[in-house]
Amino acid sequence: MASISLKNIFKIFEDGTTAVNDFSLEIEDKEFIILVGPSGCGKSTTLRMIAGLESISKGEMKIGDRVVNTVAPKDRDIAMVFQSYALYPHMSVYKNMAFGLELRKIPKAEIDRRVREAAKILDIEHLLKRKPRALSGGQRQRVALGRAMVRSPSVFLLDEPLSNLDAKLRTTMRTEIKKLHKRLGTTFIYVTHDQTEAMTMADRIVVMKDGVIQQVDTPQNLYDKPYNMFVAGFIGSPQMNFLDALVSVRNSQVYLVLSQNEINVTGIFGLDERLLSYADKYVKVGIRPEDITNDEDFVKKNADKLITAKLEVNEMMGSETYLYLDYAGEKIVARVQNTKSENDTPLLAIHTDKIHLFDPNTTVNIML
Repeated sequence: MASISLKNIFKIFEDGTTAVNDFSLEIEDKEFIILVGPSGCGKSTTLRMIAGLESISKGEMKIGDRVVNTVAPKDRDIAMVFQSYALYPHMSVYKNMAFGLELRKIPKAEIDRRVREAAKILDIEHLLKRKPRALSGGQRQRVALGRAMVRSPSVFLLDEPLSNLDAKLRTTMRTEIKKLHKRLGTTFIYVTHDQTEAMTMADRIVVMKDGVIQQVDTPQNLYDKPYNMFVAGFIGSPQMNFLDALVSVRNSQVYLVLSQNEINVTGIFGLDERLLSYADKYVKVGIRPEDITNDEDFVKKNADKLITAKLEVNEMMGSETYLYLDYAGEKIVARVQNTKSENDTPLLAIHTDKIHLFDPNTTVNIML
């Protein structure tokens, strides 16, 4: 098994483009790490550098205690699972899984044992004689995982392995990959642009933007304590609402003055110096859609937390409803309990203890 250390890693292409910028991360042995971010943020390039498929422009990378900057991919004790599956179409499932071991001159009996053991774990024993064209997308992905498993690597690298699957199968395979990680007890590094995959699978998540790490934390901490507006907006679905608010301090009370409402936040933040330094200045208020409620009891008891907005679109989602609202010209979303109301101005209130405050210039969370 292996830990991985990346220190001040850069990837600069020949045209001068910096794809990965000063990337530093310590990955523990047996940890499930997910790199997440929008397309072009550098997450796949980082994974390819760990695999040895891309050279490192600057910095130091270790797998275990060994510096691997110039070590060939085949000598890094890693296995990679690609988005495209990359199966040999003319080979059977068995042969696809065994081929890499045959190249390494592993004894036939040992190859057979490893292939059949992996097939049993992945529930593809009945598919070993089939060719890839006779398999579904989910079955092909299991074969790709099995091909990596038989090598017994110290590190699994997975590059958007579920992106070609339909929504239902992605949900099933998320569970299967998480179970596989626990069973194998191996370090997993997984790349995705899907924050749902990241939140449900990872021990820790690395959020990237423009080649730079924005935050590394557990899924819950990313949700509860986003470092900046990018992380806050990227994690959570629908994404966080952002509103401008003036910080007003009067009679030892702190208020956030929004376009059409005023919220007393003294009971939440107190007279915190970090907030008081913004007196008579604007901040960005982050409110998650699920923290805007239409619960009648809450609305009645919290008249000071009401929000006045015009309903534009009402989307029924089964157990809940998304309300798309116009708030003094700003578009916001509320995720509320199912409602039959067609009221153009629904009664809504904010769970003010859940709001986040950001500096409008640096975009950093000012209360962390």
